[in-house]
Amino acid sequence: LEPLLPIYFNELYTVASDPLIWEQHPNPNRYQKEVFQTFFEGAITSGGAFIIRNADTGKAVGSSRFYDYSRINDEIKIGYTFFSRDCWGKGINKEVKTLMLNYAFIYVELVIFHVGASNIRSQNAMLQLGAKKIGEEMVAYYNEPDRLNFVYEMIR
Repeated sequence: LEPLLPIYFNELYTVASDPLIWEQHPNPNRYQKEVFQTFFEGAITSGGAFIIRNADTGKAVGSSRFYDYSRINDEIKIGYTFFSRDCWGKGINKEVKTLMLNYAFIYVELVIFHVGASNIRSQNAMLQLGAKKIGEEMVAYYNEPDRLNFVYEMIR
């Protein structure tokens, strides 16, 4: 995991330009460059986004981020995660989320995940990670319409 910088746009868009990555996501058009640009701007603005690289090759394979830290609720959210299809089914999502969870739990008691209501693949990944579904809510995406998400949690 490496902090996401504006100079990584083209590199990350190369990964994100695959329409099949987004077919179950709340915004299935994110493979389009102008739509991905909005997503990327939100990632940079969040201050907690990462580019995910293959440790052996250095090649970009996806992105994830921390967002919406709340000292009052002693929580942070992890999400906006995507991976290139060659990473699917290899345990890489679990590795990345475990790294992020271990770091987050140094500072907070609770981690929340929002998962698109139609994103069965990510819902299954949450269950495999050990997260518990606790509800549903409309989530405001950066400069995009609100979308229905399932809410999952993990407690330290």
